[in-house]
Amino acid sequence: MKKSIFTLALALVALVASAQIKKPELMVIPSDVWCISNGYYTEIENLGTTVKVPNYKQALQENMGLKLAIAKLNDLMAERQFPLQSLEQTIKNLEQRRMEDNLTMSKAGNELAESPLDEVARTAKCDIILELSWEVKDFGPKHSLSYILEARDAYTAKSIGAASGTGAPSLSADVDVLLEEAIVANMDNFNNRLLDHFTEMQTIGREISLDIKVFANNAAGIDLESEYGDDELLDIINNWLQVNTVQGRFSMPYASENIANFTQVRIPVYDERGRAIDANGFAKGLAKYLKKEPYNIPSKVLVKGLGRAVIILGEK
Repeated sequence: MKKSIFTLALALVALVASAQIKKPELMVIPSDVWCISNGYYTEIENLGTTVKVPNYKQALQENMGLKLAIAKLNDLMAERQFPLQSLEQTIKNLEQRRMEDNLTMSKAGNELAESPLDEVARTAKCDIILELSWEVKDFGPKHSLSYILEARDAYTAKSIGAASGTGAPSLSADVDVLLEEAIVANMDNFNNRLLDHFTEMQTIGREISLDIKVFANNAAGIDLESEYGDDELLDIINNWLQVNTVQGRFSMPYASENIANFTQVRIPVYDERGRAIDANGFAKGLAKYLKKEPYNIPSKVLVKGLGRAVIILGEK
C-alpha cells in the first residue's frame, strides 16, 4: 500500500513538473516557395538583381486555403500546448508600427534593412517559425496532399527540423482536412525536435550576432583602439560580453580599429522579469553601459531582425 502511494506521488510530481516546462512560442507562415509558386510576392531591385519577396498580406487576403491550412496547423500545435502567434494579427500590428516608424525614419531618410520575415518575427517575438508548403493532387474523385513543414529558429533562421509526407487519397477536397490527414502521423517526432532545441537554448543561451562599428570622424573622437586606463575599447566590450553572455559564449571572427563582428553570441532567453530578450535589447544593454562614466560614448543601435543588431559608436 505504501509503495503504491509513493509511486502515485512520484507520478503526480512528474506531471506537475511536465506542466511547468515552458514551451517555445511558434508562428506558422507559408514558405517562400509556396508564396512564389502561387504568385504572392513582390519584386524588388537589390544591387542590380531582381529579388522575389513573399507578400504574406496578399496571400492571406486572397487564398482561403492558406488560412485554413494555418488554422489547422495552429489547432494541432495548440492541442500539444504550444503557445502560438497569429501571422495575420502580427501583420496588422506591423503595419501600424510601420506607420509610426516611417514618421521617425523619414527624418534621416533611412529605412530598416529587414526582410518581411525579419519584420514579422521581430514584431511577434516568437521563438520558432514553422514554414509550411503543400500541394494538392487529384486522383479522380479523390484528393491527396503532399506537405513540407520546416522549423527555423526565429533569431538565426537556422533549420531545427523538418517533416514531410503525403496523405492517403481522400474524398475530401478541404485543405485543412487533407493537411491533418497527411501530417498527424509525424507530429510527435517533429514536436520533440522543437522541444529539444528550446530546452538546449535555455541551457546554453539563445544565439544572436552583434556588429560594432564606428562613425567616421565621429564627434567623440574614438575608435575601438581608444584607451581607457589600461584597456582599449575593444577589450572593454569583450569584457562586458564575457559577463553578460550565457557561460561567456561568443566568437569574434573579425576586428579592426573601426569594426568588430561577434557571432554565436549566446544571450539569456528571458530577462529577470520573464520577458524574451532579442538582439536589439541585448545591444541596448551594451550601448547603455558604454554611455555611462567613465566612457561617455554615444551610439546608435540599428535593428536587423530578432537575431542581429548593429551598434555604431561615436554619435547618436
